[in-house]
Amino acid sequence: MASSVETKIRPFDAIMLDVGDQHWLYVEQIGNAGGCPAIFLHGGPGSGAQHSHRNIFDSQRFHTFLFDQRGAGRSHPALSTSANTTDHLVNDIEAIRTHFGIDRWLVVGGSWGSTLALAYAQAHPSRVAGMVLRAVFLGSPEEVTWAFVDGPRRFRPELYAQFMSFLPKNEHSDPLTAYVKRLRDPDPKIHKPAADIWHAYERCLSELEPATTERITNSEPKSRVMPTPIMEAHYIHNQFFLAPGQLRDGMAALKNIPGRIIQGRYDLLCPPKSACDIAELWPKCKLKIVDAAGHAMTEPGVETAMREAISAIADEL
Repeated sequence: MASSVETKIRPFDAIMLDVGDQHWLYVEQIGNAGGCPAIFLHGGPGSGAQHSHRNIFDSQRFHTFLFDQRGAGRSHPALSTSANTTDHLVNDIEAIRTHFGIDRWLVVGGSWGSTLALAYAQAHPSRVAGMVLRAVFLGSPEEVTWAFVDGPRRFRPELYAQFMSFLPKNEHSDPLTAYVKRLRDPDPKIHKPAADIWHAYERCLSELEPATTERITNSEPKSRVMPTPIMEAHYIHNQFFLAPGQLRDGMAALKNIPGRIIQGRYDLLCPPKSACDIAELWPKCKLKIVDAAGHAMTEPGVETAMREAISAIADEL
């Protein structure tokens, strides 16, 4: 568990970085400016960097960069899907590295952040000193279908029924396509109700024991459009801008990079198979399964395991 001091970590610098294509990224720095450089890649896509993400880094040991990806969080323009692809985000990470004069750094990411971390490391292996991934996701259609349809239908049928009840009967045969179509519609009257349901659904699926028992279809509507469902729909529609099997096929690029993977055993959104597959292809990787844990970093034991893994990689370096 993070200490009371660590939970009060604040940035010592924050800027809006112009990365082109009319996108400006919020980038903050925390920790020790003379410490081991690290960058944190948030999930979603669209979730944005959270204050709690700062706590997995020892503020005396690391010089950490956190940023909001295109269209997410404090970056501008908000919710923009224009010039927003995996390659654009990989280039943005490089833009941050070069802007701040970092030679090599530790790359940390969870869920979609793990996808982006793998894509970045495969494109720029010489710039990656080490990696720590959580809840590995490889961007395949099979993983998406499992996360939002097959997994919940088998393990959370009551939740899946609520998710389906938002749709008319004639769209029940392909709920993913139906939701993605709504979430990509420019009319807020269409995309916002779908985003509210999607957000609540995904939140419940992230936790082994959800903190709330409220029905997702009866939950209070959000006052604003939740960014993650909108950005996820954009990336799902475009198959995460990855070729089939791209990240598995590119693992040879990581052969000299030390890595750690932290994986919740009962993660419904990103089950252990992808983490195990990647670990087998990565000679310098160690996989840790956290028992009695689901998807979220707030699940019991996951944040502690992340902190330990990050420190262990730094020891190796």
